Amino acid sequence: MIISVDPAAPQPPYEQVKQQIEDQIRRGELAQGTRLPTVRQLAGEVGLAVNTVARAYKELEADRLVETRGRNGTFVLASRSQVDDEDTRAAAAAFARAARRAGLSLAEATRVLHDAW
Repeated sequence: MIISVDPAAPQPPYEQVKQQIEDQIRRGELAQGTRLPTVRQLAGEVGLAVNTVARAYKELEADRLVETRGRNGTFVLASRSQVDDEDTRAAAAAFARAARRAGLSLAEATRVLHDAW
């Protein structure tokens, strides 16, 4: 797992770490069950405070992408397909609500989606 932090970036370091790990999960580079480096190990490798990496891991856990198992470590919880499926379902639900508010029938909403595809 390769993580780099740009101190000049507008995003705080913990957000950069979180986003890079999430991206690696989405691309399938970090498969379900993969053990992440310890907070201390990653902090040392990247040159960040332990609390910064701990916050990134905590946010990834809140997003249900990783799971911390006490002293056993932190593991990738979601597979690439699960992450994509959850995002797709959420987007579909939002589209369905918007289509209903606009008064579209299912056939009309399907046509809009088909045209966007």
